[in-house]
Amino acid sequence: MNKYYFFFGEGSKVNQYICAILINLAVLAYGAAVGWMSPMTLLLQSDQSPAGAPLSDTVVSWMASVSYMVCIPATLLFAGVEERLGRKAALLGMSSCMAICWVIKLSSMEVWAFIAARAVFGLAMGAAFVVAPVYVKEISDDSIRGTLGSLVVLSQTTGNLVMYVVGDYLSYRGCLWFCLALPAVHIVLFLMMPESPSYLVKNGELEEAARVVAWLRCSREDSALVKAEIDTLQKEQDNDKESSKFAMKAIWSDKILRRAFYIALAVTLAREVCGANPVLNFAAYIFELADSGLVLSPNQQAMMLGAVQVAGSALASSVVEKAGRKPLLFTSSLISGASMCVLASWFVLRARGVPAPGWLPVSALCLCIFCDAAGLQPISMVVMNEIFSFKYRSSVSAVTMGLASSTDFVQLLTFKPLANSIGIEYCFYFFGAVCLVNSVYVIFKLPETKQRSLEEIYEKLKTKKERESEKVKAVEA
Repeated sequence: MNKYYFFFGEGSKVNQYICAILINLAVLAYGAAVGWMSPMTLLLQSDQSPAGAPLSDTVVSWMASVSYMVCIPATLLFAGVEERLGRKAALLGMSSCMAICWVIKLSSMEVWAFIAARAVFGLAMGAAFVVAPVYVKEISDDSIRGTLGSLVVLSQTTGNLVMYVVGDYLSYRGCLWFCLALPAVHIVLFLMMPESPSYLVKNGELEEAARVVAWLRCSREDSALVKAEIDTLQKEQDNDKESSKFAMKAIWSDKILRRAFYIALAVTLAREVCGANPVLNFAAYIFELADSGLVLSPNQQAMMLGAVQVAGSALASSVVEKAGRKPLLFTSSLISGASMCVLASWFVLRARGVPAPGWLPVSALCLCIFCDAAGLQPISMVVMNEIFSFKYRSSVSAVTMGLASSTDFVQLLTFKPLANSIGIEYCFYFFGAVCLVNSVYVIFKLPETKQRSLEEIYEKLKTKKERESEKVKAVEA
């Protein structure tokens, strides 16, 4: 008996959107937890600190960075969980970790509790971009996988904005209760959602996989569409069995997979070192340092930054299937790099007493964050999941996110000390250079993956010499 029912017209994609939105509710809760640092840093370091005394820069830096330190092993942990227990179990585990984080903060105002709670949040951080993008990709039809894949970043940015607003209007404990409610609601709602069809096929649960595919595609279980998709998933699994048992060993021994891995690593690191992470964690601090003369408070300027970020990620989800992955990633990298360099130059001019418009730092940061949300963040995740089969997605996501988290840990631990010692302009020049180099890399190395099969993508990764050699062998055969 079919336990999944569809209530929309046959062939409708509504169920895929419902499932993807509920998957990303956990990412929205994650975005709120990341955004919590911006309004709460100002409060906790003020004379009205709920901790009883202002927290030092060292404590705040550890609060911001410890999550990324824990995230490094957590990516490998959750990659193993989603491979052995399933995508659904891993996602519910992510929300459970976030709930524990807020319970700790509600229980104590000691420094150890602040840092311990952010460390527990690091477990959820390790799952966010390892589990959710893979899960969404595996429930999506090829025609909308870019749009649904972009919802991951849209959800995170929405969470950031929600926390900027909530942090400005609710009390300290009110914010904590609000943040606790988000993962709790996700856990309750997501219990109704199915497991990934790819995971079910891998475990030999073909009948259940057919039921899930039928529900996601709003089709009958015995329809040709459902049978064809199950056959495709089985073929993918059979191809993976022919390679090495260890995913990373197989990638390293195959030159095409190795090139795909280099691309995934490059776009992931560029995404993390583009400057968006320090900006989002210390947005209010940066605006306070800029002292642009605007009537808005630093936290209200951070809200504006969050709104721009949501607008950018919304644009990405609406145009990614039309514009393609490569043009969006190139354009966003180029503009983001240029805006970071302009922002750094503004700080240089101000330090030398040269008049500079007060609106420029806010505008430059908004443009940078808009481009990050419209291209660097979502497209890098979509591409990474499109260029690997089921067997490699979790492992590649874990390795790349582990390395990315290492860079995030270093960035957030050193950003404020470096900004105060050598000058914040040098930090922004570095971020700008990373973005500009990435734009060049995208032109020459990244293949277009929009609505292309793995075979077509891997064909694009071959060199001209390799393609000609294969043609000669085919003729000889």
